[in-house]
Amino acid sequence: MLLKLAISTAPAAATIFKAVLSKGVSLNMAHKLVQVTLCLWVFTSLLLPSPTAALYRVSLKKQRLNLNRFKAARIAMNGWGMLHNYGSSDGEVIPLKNYMDAQYYGVIAIGSPPQNFTVLFDTGSSNLWVPSSKCYFSIACYFHSKYKSSRSSTYTKIGKPCEINYGSRSISGFFSQDNVEVGGVVVRDQVFVEATREGSFPTFVLAKFDGILGLGFQEISVGNATPVWYNMLNQDVVREDVFSFWLNRDPSANEGGELVFGGVDPKHYKGKHTYVPVTRKGYWQFDMGDFLIGNNSTGVCEGGCAAIVDSGTSLLAGPTAVVTEINHAIGAEGVVSAECKEVVSQYGDLIWQLLVSGVQPDKVCTQIGLCVLNGTRYMSGIKIVVEKENMEELSARDRLLCTTCQMTVFWIQSQLKQKGTKDTVLNYVNELCQSLPSPMGESVIDCARISLMPDITFIIGDKPFKLTPDQYIVKMGGGLTTVCVSGFMALDVSPPRGPLWILGDVFMGVYHTVFDYGNLEIGFAEAA
Repeated sequence: MLLKLAISTAPAAATIFKAVLSKGVSLNMAHKLVQVTLCLWVFTSLLLPSPTAALYRVSLKKQRLNLNRFKAARIAMNGWGMLHNYGSSDGEVIPLKNYMDAQYYGVIAIGSPPQNFTVLFDTGSSNLWVPSSKCYFSIACYFHSKYKSSRSSTYTKIGKPCEINYGSRSISGFFSQDNVEVGGVVVRDQVFVEATREGSFPTFVLAKFDGILGLGFQEISVGNATPVWYNMLNQDVVREDVFSFWLNRDPSANEGGELVFGGVDPKHYKGKHTYVPVTRKGYWQFDMGDFLIGNNSTGVCEGGCAAIVDSGTSLLAGPTAVVTEINHAIGAEGVVSAECKEVVSQYGDLIWQLLVSGVQPDKVCTQIGLCVLNGTRYMSGIKIVVEKENMEELSARDRLLCTTCQMTVFWIQSQLKQKGTKDTVLNYVNELCQSLPSPMGESVIDCARISLMPDITFIIGDKPFKLTPDQYIVKMGGGLTTVCVSGFMALDVSPPRGPLWILGDVFMGVYHTVFDYGNLEIGFAEAA
């Protein structure tokens, strides 16, 4: 670096030398002045940081999915998604997580001397937790590294119990404090969770990572623990209030990707980033515009949709109605839904008539008696008050019929905008019933048809962000045993928080993602 600096400053030194001589200064004195000037120049230059000098990097490893893990991922998403309360503002809001399908993870160290752990860097949660040496009765703990507080000279006991709920399951333990090393920098006195029970479900038993390091906002931190990222800022170990993800989607590459703290690496992206503001602190959430299949709008996000960028899941999750249309467009095989076909055959004509007559789409299913709204059920146009106790006892089939009716209304309304005839539209909707995402299995694609599948486009910041079939289809295995699976999963979140999209690693691998905490915005650019 000094050689480059000397070469670059040679012309300037010559200029100074000539200027000094022109003032009548002796040759010997001129040499000394130039030497002093060059020394000051070198010293100042060394103090000035290079564009990447204050960047702290974590090398990410990549784990390829297999079909069994993918099936488990779908089961987890389905079960936890139904139970998670996105709309609650009371108590601690724990993000919906599906770690079974996580692919990218890296290494951190806790304690003095350092104890290494492989963690998932997760923008959808905010706590740091690793298995504890005091975890005796969870199978998962025996497959992963465990933190031993007795071996760390910088450990401070807290002991406060902690439980992180994921739907009907949970991870429990207690808070501790110690130094944490991330990307070569030490974060002092970091509060984290020693997990003593991780449950018996396979998510953490089979995971390649030991724990999770959350990069979300403190608003969703269990126990209001200060996140690692916040302490990096508070302790002035990074130059900019920014971190960024580059995920390598090349399955044959040894390098899985890189997480950069303190800024961005220009080698990780092409062109300029498109920035959108964070709309709700907690998750890295923003407002997304329309969603296109091919060149056709689905209509579901015409008025805007909430979206979350989540490095903790490798897939894309969205409303069932839209994911079903995607599956139909790409030829994914789903489960034939008897309830869906029943709604179409028995109520299709009536739904059509109500929509044509001007009834608002969100009122149709209550009017035909398949949904309860605010304690009221409509039967053949007669308003019936449903007691609270009875509402709570509505059967699972009642809820399923209501959901199916709402999807049918959405599909018919979408086709009405395209001037389709009633028979054509109802036949199309009946076909969609066969493409409903399977809640307990995979949506398999014919690999030979990938080149014929449509592009999928998200409108973000009024700009299109396109995913090609090669980018949104997940390939597992290799050679003759290759299995192609849709990268879209169904997740239904009710208003006002929904409809909601989760953009996971499938999206982040195509688009380099910047998380700008200082300006509260998220940036996307084509990944290099």
